[in-house]
Amino acid sequence: MYPLYLDDAGTVAATDQRHFVLSGICLFERQVHYLSSALEGLAAEFCPEEPDRLEFHGSHMLPGKGFWRSIKDRSARRTAICNALATSHDLKGHWALFGVVVEKAAIAGNDPVEFAFEQIVSRFDTFLKRQFHKGNPQRGLIILDKSTLETRLQTLARDFRKNGHRWGVIANLADVPMFVDSAATRAVQFADLVSYSLWQRFERGDTEFFDVIRHSFDAEGGVVHGLLHKALPGTACDCPYCRTRTRQEDKE
Repeated sequence: MYPLYLDDAGTVAATDQRHFVLSGICLFERQVHYLSSALEGLAAEFCPEEPDRLEFHGSHMLPGKGFWRSIKDRSARRTAICNALATSHDLKGHWALFGVVVEKAAIAGNDPVEFAFEQIVSRFDTFLKRQFHKGNPQRGLIILDKSTLETRLQTLARDFRKNGHRWGVIANLADVPMFVDSAATRAVQFADLVSYSLWQRFERGDTEFFDVIRHSFDAEGGVVHGLLHKALPGTACDCPYCRTRTRQEDKE
């Protein structure tokens, strides 16, 4: 099985925020242990007495909230985020990141959460179909941090499995999304950092964290499938999604 751990960044109703992000990491079930162990080792460097009580959340780490207030050097906190993201580089086997960045004005009148979730589910399902055609028939399971969106996303997922979406029918998910406490799973904390990295890149223009993972989104044949940047028409962007689409258009 391939679990896909997701978390979001940005507030849909906030008028001072342009973007909503939903993203995370998909990896084969046996790799969850190795990602968790790597993050646990990093946590032990900061909190050797009780590393399991230290959580990785970008919105706490960068500004220095909670435990991270004790790390006075902001550059050290930035390095900690980069190092946490880089733990994925040592994973073996097939794994990939998925992310949807929605510029809310680009889908005015539509729900950014529904749009992002539909895109994520569709792209994850396509990833699983590719594995099936390569002789690796695996089901997928979506796991999210507990939030106020829990009931809403479960309803969306049930509808997608039953009625499909605009591109077809979802065929490879084992069940509706599961919601867990981020304190209980390092993989959801990693998903938080992925979303925070995308948020900083697109909302704030801060590329340092995103640069650590920019080449890790699901891709095949030189085309990035695991990242979508839904921007206003005419937006100039050099993210992996926009660059591959620009190259495709140039060839046509």
